[in-house]
Order: sequence, then C-alpha cells, then structure tokens
Amino acid sequence: MTLLNRFVFPLFLLVFAGAATAQPLPEPQGPVILEVTGQIAASHDGAARFDLEMIEGLEQHVVDVETPWHEGPQQFTGPRIVDLMAAVGAQGAELRFVAINDYAANMPWEDIETYDVILATRQNGDTMSVRDKGPLFVIYPFNDVPDLRNEVFYGRSVWQVKEIKVLP
Repeated sequence: MTLLNRFVFPLFLLVFAGAATAQPLPEPQGPVILEVTGQIAASHDGAARFDLEMIEGLEQHVVDVETPWHEGPQQFTGPRIVDLMAAVGAQGAELRFVAINDYAANMPWEDIETYDVILATRQNGDTMSVRDKGPLFVIYPFNDVPDLRNEVFYGRSVWQVKEIKVLP
C-alpha cells in the first residue's frame, strides 16, 4: 500500500463521512417557523423543524443591503443558508423555498456556496413579523455583488419562508 493510499484515503473518507452526517436536532421548544424536508440526514419523521431560538442559535451573519422592497439601506441578520443545510445534513442540487402564501422559488445549490445568502430572522435588529416579510426572508448580498441585482435573484429572495425542500 502506498503512503497516499495508507494515510490520505482514510483521512478523505473520515472528512466526507463526517460531512454527510448531521448531529441530531433537538425538538423545538417554541412555535415551529421552519421545516426543512427532502434530502436531509437530521430529521424527525422526515422533517427538521426549527423555532426562532434554534435558527438564531446558528452562527449569525449581518448583510447590509438595499433591496427593491424597502426604502433605503437595511441591515438583515440570520444564519448563512449553507450553514443551515450543513446542520441538517442536506445533500442536494437545488433548494425549493416555500412561503406562507405558498409562493415558491427554486435556488441552485451553487448559490449558497458562491454567495453568502442568509435566511434572515431580523431586520435592523428587530424580528420580522409576517406583515414585514417575516419571520424568515432569503437575503442575497446585493450590495456586495451587484450582478445579483436582477429579476432572477430577486425572484429567489423569498420572504415569509415556512419550508425549504432539499431536492436531488
């Protein structure tokens, strides 16, 4: 057995086997505001359910952005979607975001790996009500990446998110 096969290949297996398995998620203690379904490892009865505290327990990121839906600059806070997908052990090619009113939009997996797309729980420091496009809003870094300012990415910026389906 070569040095490469003896040491590197087992290390490769350990790294990727660990990435494919998510830690068990606790049961939500508050109202469920998000269900993640589809190609996921961490689930109870086929879905990973999150309350606000669980989502805000993930590493939080701040995006300062101007959107077509708000007056002036806004600050959104929430976890990166790629981190949320890692927490549930998601493996897919596409994500389908479903809103409370059943509006849905698909996002290629590459978007969450290429851009710091967040699932915002806060706008300007405050939790967002349904009336204010909450409680969850997909936010792209439009100010950091001006090429995202177009109808394709605006259409993927779903607000009032209630479910994310991980598609193969």
